[in-house]
Amino acid sequence: MLKFFCGVLLALGTMVAPCTQAASVLFLNPGTTGEAFWLSYSQFMQAAARDLAMDLRIQYADHLAETTLAQAREALQGPGRPDYLVFVNEQYVAPEILRLAQGSGVKLFMVNNALTPDQMSLLGSQPEKYPDWLGSLVPNDEEGGYLMLKELIRLHPPAAPGQVIELLAFSGLKVTPAAQLREKGMMRALAEHPEVRLRQLVYGGWTRERAYEQAGLLFKRYPRASLVWTANDEMAFGVMQAYVEAGGEPGKDALFGTINHSPAALRALLDGRLSVLLGGHFSLGGWALVQLHDYDQGVDFGQYGGRDRQIPLLQLIDRAQAERLLTLGVRQDYGVDFQKLSAKGQPASYRYPFSLQTLLH
Repeated sequence: MLKFFCGVLLALGTMVAPCTQAASVLFLNPGTTGEAFWLSYSQFMQAAARDLAMDLRIQYADHLAETTLAQAREALQGPGRPDYLVFVNEQYVAPEILRLAQGSGVKLFMVNNALTPDQMSLLGSQPEKYPDWLGSLVPNDEEGGYLMLKELIRLHPPAAPGQVIELLAFSGLKVTPAAQLREKGMMRALAEHPEVRLRQLVYGGWTRERAYEQAGLLFKRYPRASLVWTANDEMAFGVMQAYVEAGGEPGKDALFGTINHSPAALRALLDGRLSVLLGGHFSLGGWALVQLHDYDQGVDFGQYGGRDRQIPLLQLIDRAQAERLLTLGVRQDYGVDFQKLSAKGQPASYRYPFSLQTLLH
């Protein structure tokens, strides 16, 4: 709105200096300020916003769908509306946010969890109803779940004749698309390895405390379990704590794998407690800001990779990469020149270079 008034004032000749207003962005972070992943996610977005001269605000929902929807309602129907609203389809909140946004003039962008196939079938047939919905960026969650189990199995000693390798799995929230996709990937890997037996899959709700409680019971029930698949690092640490208390040594008596390269997870990989770690998707919000900045500059970012994109961000992290990521984590700019990633002025063949390699160059 301020941009409009600037243009009017300039047209009337009442201002002599150029009047520019930074694009305002509100990110509805579904997590908590105490979660390393969501905190690093916000910090990477803030680095991008500084570099791109965007006005970024972040609100946390503590994994409560009703909080996210209340924040969205205020942002979309209240007095101080942002130019752009970035949000996550955690707990299936996207359709309601799209409904709330109608007529608001606020542009919408989804990250991490986009619409589910069922939601797409309901909403995708009416794209004209949501002209302010710009697009989405999601990671390769299914592949991430698959790669984690495949690598755990590769690292595990072969099963003795007539024996099986016992696996325990800790997923996130049943109503989070990312958790469902990671599970699906794990099941795909499991189907390729009949020597591995999934003893139990539980939902730790992404939290250390819940996974710790569940693991305490499961390790008593399945003392021979030697592979542990966890959908995020917070749960992995809860499960490892329970395993140590049960008399086991992570990385030796059982192999643990997880997703999210928080500093604690990187250090656990380096010291051998974690055997498999995947990461990279904490950068999605920052990459989304590059696209929104381009849109604000009149660039059709859909021409440079698509309106709705899945990026192969989740990849196995080795020890050298872990060392590099720990070093980058203490830098406010993460070593990235976000301006240089813009598609403005680029040829039609240009594709946004959004990857973990952009960080690890």
